[in-house]
Amino acid sequence: MSVATAMIIGAGSQLSQALAKQLSAQQVSLVLFVHDPESLKQFAESLPDEVAVYPLSIDQPQAVIAQLNEAWTTHNGAHLVIVNTGVNDYDPALPWSIDQHAIDVNVMGFAAASQCIFKLMCEQGYGQLAAINSIAGQRGGPNVAYHASKAFAENYLQGLSMHAQRLKLPVTISDIQLGLFDKAVHLNTQLLLSPIDKVAGQILTALKKGKRRVYVTKRWRIVAWINRLLPEYIYNTRHWKPKKKRG
Repeated sequence: MSVATAMIIGAGSQLSQALAKQLSAQQVSLVLFVHDPESLKQFAESLPDEVAVYPLSIDQPQAVIAQLNEAWTTHNGAHLVIVNTGVNDYDPALPWSIDQHAIDVNVMGFAAASQCIFKLMCEQGYGQLAAINSIAGQRGGPNVAYHASKAFAENYLQGLSMHAQRLKLPVTISDIQLGLFDKAVHLNTQLLLSPIDKVAGQILTALKKGKRRVYVTKRWRIVAWINRLLPEYIYNTRHWKPKKKRG
């Protein structure tokens, strides 16, 4: 490949599109995967550099593998692949459908996509695989399957990194640990929610440095450290203690 090519698996979110804009501005050729390619047509046409859009069946592992292999062959590989496919829903009644969807997408789909790309990069002989993850994976939480799936992703990426070292290949695995980004978006909490362009910029800066793990934005490194140290009785109460009504 003479031209830098990046793939974004799960290109429908605001963060993925912010990453795509910044990569395209750097004259990187983009290959975007999204559930409904037609929904991304206008966005893709607005980018300055070459963009191709492919369908993504993230909840069907075998289909995902076939879709990625086809695009990889068509575009003769990629230097960078970013996986951003997580879902996060919550219902205090804990219906199985929510957990099942999280497992299908955040575990099965994520693993299928990540392993497929890793093997393709090993055959290619180089590359960087990055995944948008979350500090929510450090401990359990009310969004039961979501928290567990992020712990799975963290360990899965570490395993792939170990394989790359064992094979002595320049394949970099980057775990992008976001702060409680999904929660901040849902709550529209400015205290937690950093500007999307700033988040994307810090991610791309970390990827250029070949970071194995990075907290975005940077302040979340401190929050993550405190989160790990909290005794369980405090951690649990923090989630479940009802708020006092104002008089």
